[in-house]
Amino acid sequence: MRLHRNLVFATIDSLHLIFNENKQADKVLRNTLKRDKRWGARDRGFIAETTYDIVRWKRLYAEIAEVKEPFSRPNLFRLFTVWATLNGIKIPDWPQFEDTPTRRIKGKFDELSKIRKYRESLPDWLDELGVKELGKKWDAEIGALNQVADVVLRVNPLKTNVVDLQANLKELEIETEQIKGYPYALKLKERANVFITEAFKNGWFEVQDASSQKVAALLDPKPGMRIVDACAGAGGKSLHIASLMENKGQVISMDIYENKLTELKRRARRNGIHNIETRVIDSTKAIKKLLGKADKVLIDAPCSGLGVLRRNPDAKWKLQPEFLDTIKETQKEILDNYSRMVKPGGQLVYATCSILPSENEKQVKAFLAREEGNKFTLTKDQKILPSKSGFDGFYIALLQKKETES
Repeated sequence: MRLHRNLVFATIDSLHLIFNENKQADKVLRNTLKRDKRWGARDRGFIAETTYDIVRWKRLYAEIAEVKEPFSRPNLFRLFTVWATLNGIKIPDWPQFEDTPTRRIKGKFDELSKIRKYRESLPDWLDELGVKELGKKWDAEIGALNQVADVVLRVNPLKTNVVDLQANLKELEIETEQIKGYPYALKLKERANVFITEAFKNGWFEVQDASSQKVAALLDPKPGMRIVDACAGAGGKSLHIASLMENKGQVISMDIYENKLTELKRRARRNGIHNIETRVIDSTKAIKKLLGKADKVLIDAPCSGLGVLRRNPDAKWKLQPEFLDTIKETQKEILDNYSRMVKPGGQLVYATCSILPSENEKQVKAFLAREEGNKFTLTKDQKILPSKSGFDGFYIALLQKKETES
């Protein structure tokens, strides 16, 4: 493989913004990939995949290259050299690579790969936390979370079906495969820009990981219900819920960020969905108005996001121990307050994209212990582990509220 100067420089510039200016990787790449209109899909793919790869393995590559943060431009080229050498790519004879020795890179890689925090490229505290929470399972889970994520589509049943969408994409030379146990999912066999297809523009599908699709499935929405998605964000799960309700009934999508709900409205129009109402949580009144009025409530709680590291590898470096303490307190408050919107006999689903028991089953157990009059009982829960599913890590719990108050 021959390296092209403008693509390498675009990668280095992206890494500088992510590592040294603490910018989000996905936003950085979104801007970088617009830099040159002459770049084709392969060029953009090289920049994105190489940048994510170096972000994912930052600690390992930095140890091999013997460089420390903040990374100077020459040191970013050293990280690039490690990446290229380990991938069997010849380093070009450019001035930027003059001070980037390639000797012993593979030897150091073999040596450091015996130590998990280097092999899986983790901060010390995160590795220790993983062992504390998951014990021996941590090895398999962090190994799975360091793999590149598949692209999974969720078919919109209001517009089409899995078979027809699969055939439509095949005509565009985009090969997909169905996933057993996921009735609305199609997995891409190779990465492709599906957002430029007419099928996407016409609302035939959304991009949504298979594990995330399990949330609406466990909620089991029915036409005519009133369902609250209490932490809706940009609404991927709201859209799924509304489609399963066949546009009949009401989905109330709530969030503290109005701009996310604005994006949800745009997506709903494209999906042909008109039974979603958005409400900004700007005070406690927004919740009080719905007390005891929802057939079902989904709390897709804010969390550490450790279950989705495959698609957000920079989160390893941005996450801090203090944030975990704060977010667990937030989860507790949300459960206590938002659960009150469930009417007697209704159901509550609590979900996170984390694999930590302290954010998941322990959080639910503590909530049930706090519940006055034991109004809720745990019906079932699902722990979706990346090492077993091959998809994102998720936790989903279904709780049933009693028909009458005690």
